[in-house]
Amino acid sequence: MSLQNPVTLIEPRIANRLSKQKYHLVGEHGGVKVCHWTKQSLVNDRSCYKGTFYGIESHGCMQMAPNVDTCNLACSYCWREPHSETLNKIDDDPYQLFLQSVKAHRRLITGYGGNPKADPKKFAEAQNPKHVAISLNGEPTLYSRLGEFLEICHQHGVSTFLVTNGSLPKVIEKLDPLPTQLYVSVDAPNKKLFNSLCKPKFDSSAFEKLEQTLELLPSLDTRTVCRHTLIKNESLGYHEDYARLDNIADPDFIEAKGYVYVGNSQNNLSIENMPSHQEVLDFSHKLAPLVDREVLSERSESRVTLIGKEMIPVTLPEKIRDLPRDLGIAKPQKLNLPQI
Repeated sequence: MSLQNPVTLIEPRIANRLSKQKYHLVGEHGGVKVCHWTKQSLVNDRSCYKGTFYGIESHGCMQMAPNVDTCNLACSYCWREPHSETLNKIDDDPYQLFLQSVKAHRRLITGYGGNPKADPKKFAEAQNPKHVAISLNGEPTLYSRLGEFLEICHQHGVSTFLVTNGSLPKVIEKLDPLPTQLYVSVDAPNKKLFNSLCKPKFDSSAFEKLEQTLELLPSLDTRTVCRHTLIKNESLGYHEDYARLDNIADPDFIEAKGYVYVGNSQNNLSIENMPSHQEVLDFSHKLAPLVDREVLSERSESRVTLIGKEMIPVTLPEKIRDLPRDLGIAKPQKLNLPQI
């Protein structure tokens, strides 16, 4: 299907909720949404923790996913929208998906062009993203042409951060090229808590598949991160269990991030499940020596720490391809959807 006039195949009830939350839907199952920190960078010169940790410029970051409606887990702490209960093959043309995502991103930030508080230089630069965070919603390794999409991004001099739940190790093993930085969500310290918190929908061996993905990480020629979302009274603590998993993966970095009581997760957890930044720090300082690392940095407003051996900024891929000069901007999204 051509993406010149994208027609979403996302279930109407889900597409309706996503569009109301200012997602711009692209392709058959994809979507783009402007991150809070992209907006903050444009108007207040503030970057997200990825800027502090890895040198990513927030105003140059585009947040998207090739399948915003599809995931094989139903994590209780996920603040994004509920996903479809069926798995569809997602094989959108990767070049068109990239182009339409950039056009959608331009549409979503267009209002900042007339905002007197917005930095005009940053706004101009934001038209051509330098970084793609494939972390918006859904499980991206379910996209059958993910490697081709990463290649398209890199050809345009765009770095990529891919966030996966690690449940499809064969996809990771065969992925070519690899993203600039690969995040694996290690959000439960053992199988019992994994099944309770991450709620596999189709595969009872999902935790074992996660462990297989972690075993792959040391052999991958890219930057790797284990991400721990810490839920107070649930997964916070368990330092030795987390250390066992991190030592299998031997990642370049570990991010310890406190659960935040927002979005869809409010249907499953309570505000008491939010750890303070100090509690995240305490966890990090206990975990670090168990994995022969140290706490390198932190951002209190995001309740997140960086654990590793050395902070190394991201290097952008060599640019060998330009965006079409006439690419333009996406038209406003008008979807004929039922009101829910």
